[in-house]
Amino acid sequence: MVGEDFQICDRDLSDEILAQFMQATAIAVDTETMGLLVHRDRLCLVQLCDNRGRVAVVRIAKGQTDAPNLKQLLEANIEKIFHFARFDLATLQHHLGIHVAPIFCTKIASKLVRTYTNRHSLKELVQELELVELDKSAQSSDWGNAANLSEEQLRYAANDVRYLISLRQKLTEMLKREERWELAQSCFQVLPTIVALDLLQFKDLFEH
Repeated sequence: MVGEDFQICDRDLSDEILAQFMQATAIAVDTETMGLLVHRDRLCLVQLCDNRGRVAVVRIAKGQTDAPNLKQLLEANIEKIFHFARFDLATLQHHLGIHVAPIFCTKIASKLVRTYTNRHSLKELVQELELVELDKSAQSSDWGNAANLSEEQLRYAANDVRYLISLRQKLTEMLKREERWELAQSCFQVLPTIVALDLLQFKDLFEH
């Protein structure tokens, strides 16, 4: 699966790939971890896709705590697009010290504007807006053995970022049509604060 438009990097982006991605107008980002508890479960992969469709997967080593090129890219003034950004932002900050900005979250956008459904998974979004059926069979699998990922796992990892930029464009059009674009931007801007609270394990802070 490795080719001109799909690259695998160990521990960090290469200088060459960093230079390519720094020219992007938007970057889709996703992570794969050993589980869903940020403080317990280690980060295994970071997937990126630029607006030209080039995908890079960074394999994160056990115990690794930094990735300077990845940090430079994700903190640069280029919009980063996630699906359920809250989890990925917390994971990247906790494990690699990366504070991602600026941000667009397709899940938040979907919940704000697709009020005709309660289905807001990436699979549902891609199926409705891109007319593509995503194969999610590798979603719950062992990402810790990053050096020996299967073709199925690599395809899954790539597809998780491949459609995000197009989804962002379509969801933005819908948000503007329904006059919720400014509200969406406010939600994206407050995400770093929510992530900081999550990492400190505050719950129900705004409840009575």
